[in-house]
Amino acid sequence: MNRIPSVSLRGGADADAAAAPPDPAALARWARAFCVIRFDLERGQLVEACFPPDALTAAGGGGGLDRLVAFSSFPDSMSHHLPRHRSSVHDSLFSFRVPDPSSPRRAFLYGFVFNRQRQDERLPRGGEQKSVVILSHAPYSSLFRLLLQILGPLCFDVGPSALAMVASHVAAWPAPAPGKPMELPIGSAALRVHLPPAADDPGPPPALLPANPSVPYGLFHDADLFAAFRGLLLHLWTLWELMVVGEPVLVVAPSPAQCSEAVAGLVSLVAPLLYSVDFRPYFTIHDPDFARLNVLAEGEVFPPMVLGVTNLFFLKSLKSIPNVVSVGSPNPNSTRVLPVGGQTPGIGTNGTPGKLKLDKLAINKFSPTSLLNSIKLRREGPLSLMTEHKEALWSTYAPTTKPDTSVLNRLVDAGVSPRIEESMSVVNNEILRRHFLELTTNFLAPFGPYLRTTTPSEGTSPFVDPPLLPPFHADEFVNGLAARGPGKFLSKRMRSNWLDLYRRFLEGPNFMPWFRQRRAAAEQEQQRLWRQARMNVDIEKLVSKMSELERIDSFNAVERYLLREMENSGRGSADSIAACQKLKGDLRAAFSVLPKDMQQLLLSNPKRAVLLQGSQEKAPGANGIVTQTSL
Repeated sequence: MNRIPSVSLRGGADADAAAAPPDPAALARWARAFCVIRFDLERGQLVEACFPPDALTAAGGGGGLDRLVAFSSFPDSMSHHLPRHRSSVHDSLFSFRVPDPSSPRRAFLYGFVFNRQRQDERLPRGGEQKSVVILSHAPYSSLFRLLLQILGPLCFDVGPSALAMVASHVAAWPAPAPGKPMELPIGSAALRVHLPPAADDPGPPPALLPANPSVPYGLFHDADLFAAFRGLLLHLWTLWELMVVGEPVLVVAPSPAQCSEAVAGLVSLVAPLLYSVDFRPYFTIHDPDFARLNVLAEGEVFPPMVLGVTNLFFLKSLKSIPNVVSVGSPNPNSTRVLPVGGQTPGIGTNGTPGKLKLDKLAINKFSPTSLLNSIKLRREGPLSLMTEHKEALWSTYAPTTKPDTSVLNRLVDAGVSPRIEESMSVVNNEILRRHFLELTTNFLAPFGPYLRTTTPSEGTSPFVDPPLLPPFHADEFVNGLAARGPGKFLSKRMRSNWLDLYRRFLEGPNFMPWFRQRRAAAEQEQQRLWRQARMNVDIEKLVSKMSELERIDSFNAVERYLLREMENSGRGSADSIAACQKLKGDLRAAFSVLPKDMQQLLLSNPKRAVLLQGSQEKAPGANGIVTQTSL
């Protein structure tokens, strides 16, 4: 980050909040720990300060979380392309994801890092490194990146006391509202963020394209897709497929900031699809899973994972990974791809932004030199990165989706001005996100009939059980899809082997978790719709058209739903209490049209008799005597 906002944490009510010790439970809703980690020349990475003080050491009963977080909070010492700067201070933001040793099931923690490298000839070895880390169970990257731009510089200005100060403000925030916009006060500022949906939120129906692509429909909606993959724009559709089918991918970049941004961008590509594959924005040899991956025999299938690395050692140790993509530039301040001659493609003579020219993209233009370079790159494979970093994709995967040149033609080249570049990057990201959101939504649309809800048709009873959703069988689905075709949108963008993509998706790790989640959401929505129909139905009009047998069935059905609602009303829900009152009235109405002998038989059950009693209504007792009772 080049610009860090200056925020004061003093004054007013916020100062009182900062002075009060934070409520641990309230703080835990947002974050596990706030840390300052120092690189010691003799002892390596050390946790210099942490709030709460035992947040890392107590987790998992000494499961090594403190060491894992410390090792993940610095650029890898074995990285071949560490940035070199003449300036004395270099700040960077990046993220990581590590297993949570305190969780009994397979859960993860997200780390968000503000790293400062300071060069000073008066210091040992000419410099020092420190990192400020926010550790959380929630992947709220858009929020914690903003918060780090406040907390990071503040820690270097006032020291570790800033951790408790900021933690107090965070603890005072309301509970997270996943999928909703929030305004969270921090000192004299307010962080305006739109949190991503919860992991168990199925998102919009697959046949319904969200109208507003700026609203997050998955994780890491804030990732800078255009900047991360600018040199590989024509490969984005292949990368999208790799993510959809759950292929393992190794992302190599010169710095943690670039590799973590690229991994976040890849995960965000498939929204609103639930991405169920393990991903690590910044993976190091100290991760506990490295030992397992390092001993995979040659030819053994690599597990579905997306790993972001800077240590080129992984190119040799993880040779069995079939898909490797290298991104970024060794100079992080030079992210634009400049053609020979030093002129930026698409820039007008007056320096204003212009269209990004497709003929400037290397793989789109044929020449003998480019052909030889392509053959050499393929022959040498990812190990060629050991001598020179270059943006490339090595993969044995045969993609089905074709690059959409109409989307690429709309992208704008920013030029040489950093301010213009930042604003144009926002525009380009909006274009790319809109397209891939539409692409994923159309890809998932054929599953819509298996997730479609129904409501009672007019004149029918809502007191019967809703019909079951159509059963799903993969073979029948594929055969039906082959007969219907992929649809207008996909047919223009996919090759003749498009059905193979659906087969891979059905067999991959993403389909079943997504489908089960969508299925459960559809069933829940259907129950809600039928319940709403029961609340709106005119029971007297409904039973007036029924036969005697149908009226008895309706009475039993109303009673069954009333008992179910009474169980829910015990939890104090105002909605359930109102539903109980409505169903009690419906039960009495259904009872009143039954034959007298049937009424007496039903009232022989004391519990049912209580349900039928009302302050304004007389009900015949079991012995035929009319009684007046009150609920």
